[in-house]
Amino acid sequence: HGTSIRLSEQDLIDCSWGFGNNGCDGGEDFRAYQYIMKHGGVALEDAYGQYLQEDSFCHHDNTTLGAKILGYVNITEGDEEALRMAIATKGPVSVAIDAAHKGFLFYASGVFYDPDCGSSPDALDHAVLAVGYGNLNGEDYWLVKNSWSTYWGNDGYVLMSRRNNNCGVATAATYVMVQ
Repeated sequence: HGTSIRLSEQDLIDCSWGFGNNGCDGGEDFRAYQYIMKHGGVALEDAYGQYLQEDSFCHHDNTTLGAKILGYVNITEGDEEALRMAIATKGPVSVAIDAAHKGFLFYASGVFYDPDCGSSPDALDHAVLAVGYGNLNGEDYWLVKNSWSTYWGNDGYVLMSRRNNNCGVATAATYVMVQ
């Protein structure tokens, strides 16, 4: 897929308010996509700045854009095979999960599975990024990047079970079409 570049999360936090997002209080991936398409791209982290863990003043500069998107694709709700294929062929996929349970909040290692997690659209409360998949000791998992710093989980990542649409990981998955 080419070279990896670091895009500014802070650009989205600071500047996508007009599209219905709420900075550090949350938002939805499709609203961020609409902002990126309207403004011609998202800034590079080196140019805009690193994630501050707080809302700041929008200072988006169109000359520092690192990625332009043509649109986005919604993966069929609950279709884990379609999610796996999208990760394999398109790259990272935005997913929403039910992250309100203590087990997830205090996750540190291993494959995470919580039978009490919800998988309906109404149960989803946290956006994360599915970046891969694999198998650990016979348990299939999704490799998911969280936004709670590298001090959370396994260096900022969680291995989420690929069993039964665990915590709704395949309920509201989308990926962008990059220019």
